[in-house]
Amino acid sequence: MASDPESKGTVVINPENNVNNNHPYSDLNLQLIGGVWREGRTGRSMTVSDPFTQQTLLEIALANKDDLNEAYAKAKAAQPGWAAMGPSTRAKVLLRAAQIFDDRHDELVEWIISESGSTRIKAEIEWASAKAITLEAASFPSRVHGRIVESDVPDKENRVYRRPLGVVGVISPWNFPFHLTQRSLAPALALGNAVVVKPASDTPVTGGLLLARIFEEAGLPEGVLSVVVGAGSEIGDDFVLHPAPSFISFTGSTPIGQNIARQAGSGDYLKHVALELGGNNPFVVLADADLKQAVHAAVVGKFLHQGQICMAINRIIVEEPIYDSFVSLFIQRVSNLVIGDPKNPATSVGPVINRKQFAGLVDKVEQAKADGATLAYAGESAGLVFAPHVFTEVTSDMELAYEEIFGPISGIMRARDADHALELANATRFGLSAAVFSGDIERGVQFARRIHSGMAHVNDMPVADAPNVPFGGEKNSGLGRFNGDWAIDEFTTTQWVSVQRQPRHYPF
Repeated sequence: MASDPESKGTVVINPENNVNNNHPYSDLNLQLIGGVWREGRTGRSMTVSDPFTQQTLLEIALANKDDLNEAYAKAKAAQPGWAAMGPSTRAKVLLRAAQIFDDRHDELVEWIISESGSTRIKAEIEWASAKAITLEAASFPSRVHGRIVESDVPDKENRVYRRPLGVVGVISPWNFPFHLTQRSLAPALALGNAVVVKPASDTPVTGGLLLARIFEEAGLPEGVLSVVVGAGSEIGDDFVLHPAPSFISFTGSTPIGQNIARQAGSGDYLKHVALELGGNNPFVVLADADLKQAVHAAVVGKFLHQGQICMAINRIIVEEPIYDSFVSLFIQRVSNLVIGDPKNPATSVGPVINRKQFAGLVDKVEQAKADGATLAYAGESAGLVFAPHVFTEVTSDMELAYEEIFGPISGIMRARDADHALELANATRFGLSAAVFSGDIERGVQFARRIHSGMAHVNDMPVADAPNVPFGGEKNSGLGRFNGDWAIDEFTTTQWVSVQRQPRHYPF
């Protein structure tokens, strides 16, 4: 098979970095910029707080454009040596990182709970997902293949080489910060890229700084990874427009993703982008469905992590014959959810991320009432814990149906029949994930295939991810695919190199 002709140089991993003494990570107020843990240079700081207790976790001095430039410059310098290392060497770093996930399990889970307001249930899911993508990425170095392609030209050989993109910029969100950063970071590193991460301001530790500590401990060479914590107004545009990165991976809202797509095409040269954006995910229950199982899946798919998941159920669409029964069982189960302290293992619904998010949910409830939806259930909110709300008789012209909710508010829509349910499911500008429940599996599959979404699930909730299957959306839900072979395609590029072994005859 063809290999990369530009691979050269060596880098020695410092074995001292590979010793895990299990002492908790310290100095997480510092940023890893160009191989050095230090403060940002803006002269301004940011407070990171626990959403439930409002306790200050740490203060971080924010980075400026000079810090960003330093991170990108070092990444560009370090990347060729990292890419030149053999596949087994890069795989070992990823496998060491996965082992550190195990060694530091409790420490990492506690940070996910404290910084992002995750319930313990969700934090364990996130930890496991991040570890799984790390293990999957460890196999990528040996799964990158070139090709020899036949030619109609006599004595010509066509070689197709696959190689790293170079420097990758990762902008990660606050809702699943640990996993959604690692989902891009681990594959990018495994495939020989250098990476600069800009985590969300609400979750700089779990969205980047912890992972930087883990990879440093795993033996990643200096400069290959930087984490730059700074205000979007200060470094956001430059993060994308900077000439160093060839690829920008962004997970977040659709408007910001659309702006990044425009910026990626407006500089001196086009950049590759992968955009995982908003969702308005339908959960369809056909009349022949297992009602109890559909309700159970709907409650988890709606309220896991307070509904602050891009794949969370946004619209529940139920066929007319079982609509009233579904609503009754759904409200019964929702009313029994434990809400409050996310560190309590029994808690299902904890706090939302910040006051702005809470205020936005209050507005959504009032707008739903004004639009004519029926408030069928409302729990009691306290602090930043926004209690579950259930609206019935929601129609497509209501904001609750056509906008992403991103919170523990549920809207249930009535469908006349299966065709109407499909029409309602597709009545959106988004197309990330979807689900359909039916007693006939193949009927469910045919229904799922007609939903305009990147992912669709039969007899399961739409909140689903696995490291070896394609993850991504259609329409305003994004571009590109993460995970497995699809991540290999995203984080590498191909080059055709032809070899003319004997003089060729030309027409003139």
